[in-house]
Amino acid sequence: MEYGEIAREIYVDASPEVVFDVVSSPQHLARWWPDAARFEPAPGAIGEITFGDPGAGGKAVPFTVVDAVPPRTFSFRWAHPADRPATERNSLLVTFDLRPSGAGTVLAFRETGFREQGWEAAVLEQQYREHVTGWDHFLPRLAPYAVTLQVRP
Repeated sequence: MEYGEIAREIYVDASPEVVFDVVSSPQHLARWWPDAARFEPAPGAIGEITFGDPGAGGKAVPFTVVDAVPPRTFSFRWAHPADRPATERNSLLVTFDLRPSGAGTVLAFRETGFREQGWEAAVLEQQYREHVTGWDHFLPRLAPYAVTLQVRP
């Protein structure tokens, strides 16, 4: 099995503008993925996403916006050490590419950078599998949430 990339494609019955907001705005992101998010959706912005309550075993994860091109692309690096800038050697890159399709949007998701971390084989496999499980849980929540925001004529 190759542990270099996780890729998914989903159809969302909402416009690219709505889907872009859902993947790039902290308040929308927190409705389908982390419990909380704090960042500006602009290239170079640094923030964090939080899973659970950090005071009770939850975790705050560093988050750096790489690219934001409404309504086409949003990407970020995450899971890097909080005291260091995100690079391809210390973080994972998530990219959401959006393209119109009929009345909705096809969202192409990619997470890369696993091999670049320099992890030993067992850690690489464990991290990759954990992320696959996580994205398989969270990504299906995105489309139904986006539909609730879509204004129909």
